[in-house]
Amino acid sequence: MSGAEKERGLDRREAVRELLRERADALLVSGLGSPTYDVFAAGDGDANMYLWGAMGGAAMIGLGLALAQKRRPVIVVTGDGELLMGLGSLATIAVKKPGNLTIVVLDNGSYGETGQQASHTGLGVDLHRIAAAAGLAAVEISDLASLVAYRPRLVELAGGPRFATIRIAPGSPPRALPARDGVHLKNRFRAYLGLPVN
Repeated sequence: MSGAEKERGLDRREAVRELLRERADALLVSGLGSPTYDVFAAGDGDANMYLWGAMGGAAMIGLGLALAQKRRPVIVVTGDGELLMGLGSLATIAVKKPGNLTIVVLDNGSYGETGQQASHTGLGVDLHRIAAAAGLAAVEISDLASLVAYRPRLVELAGGPRFATIRIAPGSPPRALPARDGVHLKNRFRAYLGLPVN
């Protein structure tokens, strides 16, 4: 990747596809909007829980899942705007210390769902530094080699909670839409976990 490409950020679809390439049986929660489209484009599956209306809630849903499913890795893939809406969740996650949880923030410095307005991260706020100050094992990723090197951490059951900011390029690729039926998504996720479906 050239210096200009590094400055611009990674292609979001390529980054998510590479990130999730070897996720094994990890459970995945995706934040609303573009992160959900990216995860779905990388490959749908019963272990994916797509959020359609829980702005700011992805990290906390991931926390609850990680605490309930301690023998499975849990990955949250969300955006900078979505996490900014629930910034206090990082403190709770740090206190609860789920070793099997990794939060990945796709950070393009803008609110993609409402017209690409600059988000706080686009104005200088560093989410990985906030996460580190709260007590999470936090890193910033800005090139594909670092992303691939980080990928094995996603399936670890200890050493968390982990937090990674992935610097992605601005812009919105075409939407890749999974099912929008919340009951269907909940039921297939519960069935995947071997839990009763009602």
